Amino acid sequence: MNLVVWAEGNGVARVIAYRWLRVGRLPVPARRVGRVILVDEPAGQPGRWGRTAVNCARLSSADQKVDLDRQVVGVTAWATAEQIPVGKVVTEVGSALYGRRRTFLTLLGDPTVRRIVMKRRDRLGRFGFECVQAVLAADGRELVVVDSADVDDDVVGDITEILTSICARLYGKRAAGNRAARAVAAAARAGGHEAR
Repeated sequence: MNLVVWAEGNGVARVIAYRWLRVGRLPVPARRVGRVILVDEPAGQPGRWGRTAVNCARLSSADQKVDLDRQVVGVTAWATAEQIPVGKVVTEVGSALYGRRRTFLTLLGDPTVRRIVMKRRDRLGRFGFECVQAVLAADGRELVVVDSADVDDDVVGDITEILTSICARLYGKRAAGNRAARAVAAAARAGGHEAR
């Protein structure tokens, strides 16, 4: 099948498909025959590649594990009702402000993940939702939010979460520094007694 036909059938822009071919990220085998690029799609799975989704759920603390299970069940049920097959479920416990969440960064970096489905916008992160959505769209991928009713920005919640995160980082580092200073002082005192 032609690369353009494959791209349209899988919901990928032509430009993105050509870019993936050029950099070697096309998820299906392809070969150039003269001026035409032919895609060898695996037998028995025509068009299925672009329609599977990843259910992404996140919570801030381990105390809310029950809510995490509810998120997964709710989003999976919604995706099934919308006839979106969920190929993988990714759960994560961590702050929405922490930008180096390993699980989510792995999910964003995986070119085979075509659609990410999540309960609410704040499950992705407190800020930058529109930027992540635009970057994924430019790559021919999609970010789907199930509950879009909470579009209003919760400024008080944002400020509270920012202050909590900053305090945890600040006092956490200070506590570690204090422990190290106490250990050095104790070692110096112990070393001073042995020298006598």
